Amino acid sequence: MNIPESLINKYNVPVPRYTSYPTVPFWEEGKFSTSSWLSYVKQTFDETNATEGITLYIHLPFCESLCTYCACNTRITKNHSVEENYINILLKEWEMYCNTFEKKPVIRDLHLGGGTPTFFSPENLSKLLNGIYSKSILHPQFLCSFEGHPNNTTFEHLEALYNAGARRVSYGVQDLNLKVQQTINRVQPFENVKLATDNARRIGFESINFDLIYGLPFQTEESVIETIDAVISLKPERIAFYSYAHVPWKRPGQRAYTEADLPNNDFKRKLYEVGKDRLLEHGYTDIGMDHFALPADLLYKAYQNKSMHRNFMGYTHVRTDLLIGLGASAVSDAKYAYAQNTKKVEDYCDMINDGDMAVIKGHVLTKEDLKVRKQILEISCNGELLWNDYVDTLDLNILIQLNAMHAEGLIKLYQGGFRVTELGMAFLRNICLVFDRRLSNHQGSEGKPMFSQAI
Repeated sequence: MNIPESLINKYNVPVPRYTSYPTVPFWEEGKFSTSSWLSYVKQTFDETNATEGITLYIHLPFCESLCTYCACNTRITKNHSVEENYINILLKEWEMYCNTFEKKPVIRDLHLGGGTPTFFSPENLSKLLNGIYSKSILHPQFLCSFEGHPNNTTFEHLEALYNAGARRVSYGVQDLNLKVQQTINRVQPFENVKLATDNARRIGFESINFDLIYGLPFQTEESVIETIDAVISLKPERIAFYSYAHVPWKRPGQRAYTEADLPNNDFKRKLYEVGKDRLLEHGYTDIGMDHFALPADLLYKAYQNKSMHRNFMGYTHVRTDLLIGLGASAVSDAKYAYAQNTKKVEDYCDMINDGDMAVIKGHVLTKEDLKVRKQILEISCNGELLWNDYVDTLDLNILIQLNAMHAEGLIKLYQGGFRVTELGMAFLRNICLVFDRRLSNHQGSEGKPMFSQAI
């Protein structure tokens, strides 16, 4: 699809990825009490545990080397003796939450993220999950997933995690061109990706996701096509084709290259469209912000029946009102409030060992926040918004912006609401931004934007 340059120039502004609303920069630090947070956790748990269960996210921040493109909270070390202590701390934090629940939690969804979860040995990952399960009830439709690095996800890792209930794995592939890989310090041959994928299927994993990135330094149209074609040959059930977020003021590792090495706005968008067209030609469906799935995958089915959900981990076919994050920097969502743990590993471990929750930042949602969050979820997950309960939130500024987007072909307005068009899918984050009352055009300190560019 050819996107007019005028639209790219207009909408290529810093925009959140909307895995929450309000977004993390608007949460309060130093004014958010642990007791208040736990009261909302308990309230949401009591309301929903018996009917829908909870989601659990466990952050494993360790990596053996720094991938310079990465904006995640990581700890770089080759010292694997850190594994056991960190797992023990995670289990202590989980026990604190279980004490708050006062009943056994029903775990519906569990995800191991990083960092590099496969930095940990198969034995330690089994110890962690079995420790979590010992205080829990697994939902009849329980799903466990994890993020794996193709270079170090062994057959033994996959076997141990499968035996512990994992049925979905997400591999960080990013790009398969050697020059690009060397620049971002993530060299992984296609053979490693294929072996990790084949091993997962051999063991019985039901869904495999590849993370790919467009807009990386030195990418060309030809190199992106080569990467996409190689990926398609392995037929992963899902593909996340993300825009590279260049935020060197937040992530100094990104200063290993300069803006001159990156594709400009127009060419970056072209890289995405070339990759997207290739995916669509081979049976993948564009289901949302840079996500694609094959028809047999559960995420595609959730997209079709409008039950897809979006949380801090991205799109999911599972919706629970309570998401507990364990580990350094992990975020949690208790429906009425958000919380984030301290980011530094040592601080996190010290706080938990002292018997304190590691929460340092959070936000209690107002009535307006709850409405706006629902609006943004409907747009980002369903590609449409019905006015129904939102009439009182549609001020003149919002209506002016929606009318402009209608005229540009991004949305189709009708009497009861609007639908996002095929062209508008490229600007889904911008459409959500229309309803973001807290952000507007706010910028961070010293003129630095809070978020990466939309394109």
